[in-house]
Amino acid sequence: MTDTQMARQMAEKDGFIAALDQSGGSTPKALRLYGIEDGSWANEEEMFALIHEMRARIIKSPAFTGDKVIGAILFERTMDGDIDGTPTADYLWKACGVVPFLKVDKGLADEENGVQLMKPMPQLDALCERAVGKGIFGTKMRSNILAANPQGIAANVAQQFEAGHQILSHGLVPILEPEVNIKIADKAEAEELLLAEIEKGLDSVPAHQQVMLKLTLPTQANLYKPLVDHPRVMRVVALSGGYSRDEACEKLAQNDGMIASFSRALTQGLSAQQSDAEFNAALGEAIDSICEASKAC
Repeated sequence: MTDTQMARQMAEKDGFIAALDQSGGSTPKALRLYGIEDGSWANEEEMFALIHEMRARIIKSPAFTGDKVIGAILFERTMDGDIDGTPTADYLWKACGVVPFLKVDKGLADEENGVQLMKPMPQLDALCERAVGKGIFGTKMRSNILAANPQGIAANVAQQFEAGHQILSHGLVPILEPEVNIKIADKAEAEELLLAEIEKGLDSVPAHQQVMLKLTLPTQANLYKPLVDHPRVMRVVALSGGYSRDEACEKLAQNDGMIASFSRALTQGLSAQQSDAEFNAALGEAIDSICEASKAC
């Protein structure tokens, strides 16, 4: 059973979700943006140790609390790690009041029919069981849409819901993330197709269960309002998708009921070279601006 206190916070509380789930492929870029150059690590273990230090520094910052950051998405290694001797998910909830989620996808398959589906996840049940044991509330999984291709988008959404049902069976709340690439020429058309497919998929969710949705900020403001208001949807959150923080916040503020779940836009301007005072001030400013755009403050 999901924790009712966590569920209430995710459904009702003002704030946003921090995406701290960069994985193997995106970690070097995240470290570069943080001021740690390639070559600063000798192997993958050292690389992941550096990104864990960055995430721990964010989580331990005085600005990172459930007052404005209502949830955080973790990479599997972050869930398995700890902060000051406390398992990360426990630290998030007990010390910060932040609801922990886990990224469960294993990356993207090659493009077909204008989409990239998720790679197979044969260990999903075992991972969900581990997540439950570690106090995780929900999961997140990302696929990608690169064209307004009806067949591809239908397959993409069907895969998200299929995995979502599997995750729901473990008592976890899945965040379905069929991302629409912000650079495609037919983005608005792709979003219309996506909305229709998600509405179909929600019909398959039992009345006593809910999913969350993580979606690209739409070309047409409030396109996803029917999903925000849908009884099977706990929350609709927006990814920054490559927009700068200012641009993402500006677009988010135009979409009633959507809140942020930003990764790059959250950590933009943070640096390993900053003093703790400088780092905490920069993170606090980022959190305030994202929170405000989420209609939260």
